[in-house]
Amino acid sequence: MASITIRNLDDEVKELLRRLAAENDRSMEEQARVMIRAAVDGQIGPVGRLDQIEKALHELANSQGTPASALAGKSLPRGTLSNKRILLIIGGGIAAYKALDLIRRLRERGAAVRVVMTSAAREFVTTLSVGALSADHVFTDLFDRNDEHDVGHIRLSREADLLVVAPATADLMAKLANGHANDLASTVLIATDKPVLMAPAMNPKMWSHPATRRNRATLGKDGIAFVGPAKGEMAESNEAGEGRMAEPLEIVAAVEALLDAGPKPLAGRKIIVTSGPTHEPIDPVRYIANRSSGKQGHAIAAALARLGADVRLVTGPVAIADPAGVKTVHVERAQEMRDAVEQLLPADAAVFVAAVADWRTENSAGEKIKKAAGEGPPMLRMVENPDILAGVGHHKQRPGLVVGFAAETQDLLRNAEAKLRKKGADLIVANDVSHTSGIGPSGVMGGDRNRVRIVSKAGVEEWPEMTKDEVAARLAALIAERLKTIIV
Repeated sequence: MASITIRNLDDEVKELLRRLAAENDRSMEEQARVMIRAAVDGQIGPVGRLDQIEKALHELANSQGTPASALAGKSLPRGTLSNKRILLIIGGGIAAYKALDLIRRLRERGAAVRVVMTSAAREFVTTLSVGALSADHVFTDLFDRNDEHDVGHIRLSREADLLVVAPATADLMAKLANGHANDLASTVLIATDKPVLMAPAMNPKMWSHPATRRNRATLGKDGIAFVGPAKGEMAESNEAGEGRMAEPLEIVAAVEALLDAGPKPLAGRKIIVTSGPTHEPIDPVRYIANRSSGKQGHAIAAALARLGADVRLVTGPVAIADPAGVKTVHVERAQEMRDAVEQLLPADAAVFVAAVADWRTENSAGEKIKKAAGEGPPMLRMVENPDILAGVGHHKQRPGLVVGFAAETQDLLRNAEAKLRKKGADLIVANDVSHTSGIGPSGVMGGDRNRVRIVSKAGVEEWPEMTKDEVAARLAALIAERLKTIIV
């Protein structure tokens, strides 16, 4: 993201900033942040002249009965983090640019975000851009006479519900692990009595250094939570390995999990979930597959984890991220998925959401099959894949609760009831995946919404159309209720 400074602006714009800043008793940088925030929130329309912008800001301030700084506190829709206060500490690493998206993601979910930036962080992103996104003052200096007149570092550390350090550099980790407090960020971390989440980001050699490993272990014993780092390419040329900062949505998921004070009815329960399609190779280039995106299965795994379960997700090839807080095993073929599932037994419950290919080629070609002039298409001899649901439903280590999915395009209930009987399942989640289901432009598979029926020996329960996340949450609650009476 490109940065701007006040000195780069036209003289007319700088004059407007000076005037408005003086009226509202703030710095020019703060005034610019307020104006950017107002424009982003649509409170300043597509006006072209500076006098129109000034008039719009005055009208908005007067209508609210407060200075224009009220724009900074504009409330966001309620979400999973409504009424939660996050103090984000941005460390000095190239991954600091991800903190900008993290702020946006947290605020989308209703959180109030305040930010502390180290001096090194300001070498990578500006306080102007951070302030515009957080809609709050950005704190940078331990000895700032305005912020520290009421012992501001103590106030900052205590007013938040959670402190997030992203990126957490080797330096910040070392300071906290060894009790150093020589700048605002480290002092706030030492002074807080609230939970702390760190998202490490550094070169792989730095992450694997014995000193960093010792500090990581010390912080873990002190109760500090961690998300990441991940493996991958580094910003530096020809550098790869473990050290990439977790993606913003992964950090958000970790924040939600830490601040979730709800009951954990599945604590101590081990649950296996399968998700996504399988790819059955024809040759090194081609394969047999289906349209499953893995969205429903991944959402169910995440919902079960939020209720405290130890979730083991076995997924086929998908284009979505692994759910946070879930141990994930990646496979490609149906036989690999069966083997992975059986290795995870015993378990309290198993939820089979994956759309496993029923058939595979008897022998996949070792080289790409080429067309030959005058010859028709090659004959593919098909053999049946293992039935993973039936295998576990009748297994000697059968989980106490077995849930299957029936994705059908016709005779939905009849097929689902037959599947319940034949597979040894306790519940079948039946959904119509035809293009005529009325759900989205192309149906359920690949979409974000679903409409399911829960089929059991007791009958059929029809659920209304909802998002796949909502289906997942409701199914997780049903599984928790059923497991109350099951001892494995």
